[in-house]
Amino acid sequence: MAKRRKNTMSPALKEQIASELGFANTLHQEGFGGVSSRDCGNMVKKAIELAERNLQGKTMG
Repeated sequence: MAKRRKNTMSPALKEQIASELGFANTLHQEGFGGVSSRDCGNMVKKAIELAERNLQGKTMG
């Protein structure tokens, strides 16, 4: 059986990104089971972009 990874995104960050991408209502009503694969992928992409921006800001400042 595969080990489950620890969540690295906080619930607040997931909520913020879902809201920005326009599927927060679906997430609230149905959980991640109701969110499309495409939306989940877009959520991951957005989280990576935010993390990269955050890292760039720390190395420049």
